[in-house]
Amino acid sequence: MEQIILLCLVSACLSSVQTQKYLFSPSWGPIGYKDRDEHRDGTVMDEIIKTNEFQASRILDGTTSLREGDIAVSAGRRSKVCFARSCLWSKSVDGNVYIAYKLSPEYSEAEKSVIKKGMENIEKGTCVQFVPWTHQQDYIDIQPKSGCWSYLGSRGGRQTLSLQNPDCLQTGVISHEFMHALGFVHEQSRFDRDNYVTIMWPNIWRDRVRNFEKFRTDSLGLPYDYSSIMHFGMYAYSQDGEATIVPKSGKDVKLGQASTLSHIDRMKINKLYKCGDEDDY
Repeated sequence: MEQIILLCLVSACLSSVQTQKYLFSPSWGPIGYKDRDEHRDGTVMDEIIKTNEFQASRILDGTTSLREGDIAVSAGRRSKVCFARSCLWSKSVDGNVYIAYKLSPEYSEAEKSVIKKGMENIEKGTCVQFVPWTHQQDYIDIQPKSGCWSYLGSRGGRQTLSLQNPDCLQTGVISHEFMHALGFVHEQSRFDRDNYVTIMWPNIWRDRVRNFEKFRTDSLGLPYDYSSIMHFGMYAYSQDGEATIVPKSGKDVKLGQASTLSHIDRMKINKLYKCGDEDDY
């Protein structure tokens, strides 16, 4: 009898090990990390996909889910969706846009420093300034929840922006999520994107096809930006290691960014919030 029990335990352990190998195998699920190393084409969104697909739930709670991989969307009558229009933060009389933020005490001092660098990345060359929350009614509450995600635009009142530690604490990832908070969707979601890229639908992991939808967003009269920090990488959500987004302007065009905003990203911020002179655009 003892031998039978022992054999059952060994069998159960082996089964568990095999299950783990399957669930965490690079061949399972969307791209994340396997193609990035293979193609040396890592982008901010590759990091976000890796974290959100393998560590964060697609359903954040009973009423909130992720759209396009990292944009939080709430259900119900009180939800505020800005995919087809902008939900802007208030502009001060001095011409700047001051956005209050509150950092969770769960972050270490070193982690807080990295988050602030991500915010500084957006402040450079734009009229957006992040200020510590004191009494402001509208503010961003930065929390180390599960995954890297943000709501789109200003929702009014306290709104959560999740930067899971340590996975999301990279300058580019942080800047990307704050761009969502400013009101920007992913670049390849532009309604005119088919003029610039080809979506390789058969190569996309079937349960993530919806992440490649288009939206009637305002392009602000600016050119399509292949190098935007808001652009998916070429192998985003690939189920077989093949490209899911191919630039129409040539194979040598790199999609997305690894750490910083592009020049056009900064122009977008200033034009959306009507900062500076027309010559600055």
